[in-house]
Amino acid sequence: MKVIQVRHGGGEYPVYVGQGLLGMTSVIERHLSGRILLVSDPNVARLYLDRLRPSLKNFQNKRRLILPDGEQHKTVESWQRIIDELVALKAQRDATVLALGGGVIGDMAGFAAACYMRGIRVVQMPTTLLAQVDASVGGKTGVNHARGKNLIGAFHAPNAVIVDLDTLSTLDERDYRAGLAEVVKYGAIRDSGFFAWLEAHAEGLNARIPQTLEEAVFQSVRNKAEVVAADEKESGQRALLNFGHTFGHALETATSYEVWRHGEAVAIGMVLATRLSEFLGRVEAGTCDRLVDLLRRLHLPTALPQDQDPDQLLRLMRLDKKNRADQIRLILLDAIGKASVVPCPADDIREVLNP
Repeated sequence: MKVIQVRHGGGEYPVYVGQGLLGMTSVIERHLSGRILLVSDPNVARLYLDRLRPSLKNFQNKRRLILPDGEQHKTVESWQRIIDELVALKAQRDATVLALGGGVIGDMAGFAAACYMRGIRVVQMPTTLLAQVDASVGGKTGVNHARGKNLIGAFHAPNAVIVDLDTLSTLDERDYRAGLAEVVKYGAIRDSGFFAWLEAHAEGLNARIPQTLEEAVFQSVRNKAEVVAADEKESGQRALLNFGHTFGHALETATSYEVWRHGEAVAIGMVLATRLSEFLGRVEAGTCDRLVDLLRRLHLPTALPQDQDPDQLLRLMRLDKKNRADQIRLILLDAIGKASVVPCPADDIREVLNP
């Protein structure tokens, strides 16, 4: 087991990375207090809830809430159900929300914990690769709005993140690959050595070799922890973690969250952002080809569907949270391992939306 400390404005919290952690009572119990609300989805609860029972046996007042998974269910209505359960539990300020599931469950449970009594503790137990390397770390929580993704939310640091790599053995192949997009992101924006490592170990990642997976998750979390420590509230360099996301979120919203996994949309978005970086002369020719090659080796999509309406995507991109003064601000590459936030005219963006 490896442990990474994530520092933030209110202190710090540990991220545990290893195998068999959901059954490690000594680790879990130290981060629980008060009444316990466990939030999960049907598939994850069926597979992993029993592993948690020994860690919860000493807590008499506990409830569980099973919510449907999927971006289309990441709504104010689902958030309200979590709040209602906390009220029914008579949870007080020492209560703990346990989020057992993917990024959708973690974001909604974290947002409920941020709002209930103005903030109670939440322990994130991510069971998807995407949630393990990105969504569960950093304290960004929220729900979607019909007009855009994650428009409603709050920063609320977890008390701990417990990453049990064993959960990846049962993860659907498409969901697993979607998580690899976020892993690639860290190499692309700030760690050229990690990007090269991913190129050298793509086959091991495809085969889910445990040692390769542990290193990929550990390095991803390390990179995110460093960014969060430097910029918790996304006023500066943390925005770089949204590489590919402005395009990706627009694509998800345009298709009502029913066509693309988040990581798939981000993969396409990273390619579009890198192609724009080349078009603007910010990176050397061939950088986009290198990114596309790695993403394809990991069996991720790299192009927009031909029937996608570029004007619709542009309209949706104008709602992105990074925008200022009605300017679309994108994360563009300066090189593999280095990125910047750049205001981009709509005409330049159209160049890559209409290749």
